[in-house]
Amino acid sequence: MIAIRKTDGGVTFAVKIRPRAKRDAITGEVGGALKVALIAPPVDGKANEACIEFFAKLLKLPRSSITIAAGLTSRNKVIRVAGLSAEEVRKRLNF
Repeated sequence: MIAIRKTDGGVTFAVKIRPRAKRDAITGEVGGALKVALIAPPVDGKANEACIEFFAKLLKLPRSSITIAAGLTSRNKVIRVAGLSAEEVRKRLNF
């Protein structure tokens, strides 16, 4: 089960990104992090932008509510979501 933590700016959770996938999707869980496949390549911040867009659509929030709190240059990232409780994020992620 992934850990969704409450912070001052909302809630955070860990993700492991796999760029250059065939489709954007949540593919499972690994080491307490959500595994996410993204079509975008890891070049010039494209995968980071795709990650924010993916979670904004999935959680039905504006892009401004989703930020990458840690791991901008890594496949392991921490996503911050503003405006939702941990329970609501878990429900919308179906995890």
